Amino acid sequence: MTTQETARKTILLSLVFLISALFLTMIHQFLMSMFMASLFSAISKPAHNWLTKRLRGRENLASVMVIAAIVLLILVPLSMLVGVVVTQAITVGQSVTPWVQSFISEPSTFTQYLEKIPFYEEILPYRDVIIKKAGELVGTISTFLINSLSSATKMTMNALFGSIIMLYIMFYFLTMGNQLLDRILYFLPLRNEDEQLLLRRFTSVTRATIKGTLIIGIIQGSICGLAFAFAGINGPVFWGSIMAVTSIIPAFGTALVWGPAIIILLLLGDLTGVIILAVLCGAVAGNIDNLLRPRLVGKDTEMHDLFVLFGTLGGIAMFGLLGIIIGPIIAALFITIWEIYGTVFSDYLPKTGNR
Repeated sequence: MTTQETARKTILLSLVFLISALFLTMIHQFLMSMFMASLFSAISKPAHNWLTKRLRGRENLASVMVIAAIVLLILVPLSMLVGVVVTQAITVGQSVTPWVQSFISEPSTFTQYLEKIPFYEEILPYRDVIIKKAGELVGTISTFLINSLSSATKMTMNALFGSIIMLYIMFYFLTMGNQLLDRILYFLPLRNEDEQLLLRRFTSVTRATIKGTLIIGIIQGSICGLAFAFAGINGPVFWGSIMAVTSIIPAFGTALVWGPAIIILLLLGDLTGVIILAVLCGAVAGNIDNLLRPRLVGKDTEMHDLFVLFGTLGGIAMFGLLGIIIGPIIAALFITIWEIYGTVFSDYLPKTGNR
């Protein structure tokens, strides 16, 4: 390669990276909508292909029908659920605040509950510390709820705008997604089998996340929410939604919410509520994961549980609730790209006992 050719390619690569970075920075607020549009398009592509055949090749009409189904079956019910959750969250936050104030002004109120605990005499020397820490904990939770709800309107408007952009992008992804994908893969300097491996892992983890994490979370959250309603706890839809999210955490899951609720009901002497939560949340919802996950997920993720856990929690920390889907996908692509690296550079890597 001549010096002139090297300089030309260097300048071209520099311009490619510079202009691409500028363009991605310019449209960064739409990247999440584009990513979600690609996910929904990949999941709904079989239905789109089926409709296209039934409509004698009219892809545009099939795309409109798929998007309408997503709006009616997913976005509308989800919007209604969010409205109920926000309303009940406000009610819960308003009810927590007086409770915190009573802890601060009347510590004797909490002492009455402590006296009902077995071995109260042994923990009596630590009563003041327990009261202080309990008040701080409840106060922190209350502050968190109030601060979170203060931005609920802004988040709702952003979500509505993002959903409209996502549906608009989906229309083009469904009708010309294959051409776009082929064009993108053309610019990747990877072998065809490596590109297909990345696509296969992307779709399999997306399918597993949708089927496993979301469906199981919805089922567990619904059962536990009903249990809270039967037990007479305020905001059952709100708490059910919280438990649907915490269901992703191995070993603990929904117990992070209904466990403390059982303790509080015990202190209040509500044995009926304790039995309801123990049966529905502990026995029924607690075993849903073990029963359904192997059937729904199978080996689609091809990842260790730790990668699924850290991918999900890291995704939530970076992307919010959408991280439940995005996090495991990024973790799967991380594993896959390192597998490709290990294959391509196997001649340069040291031999180990497992190779």
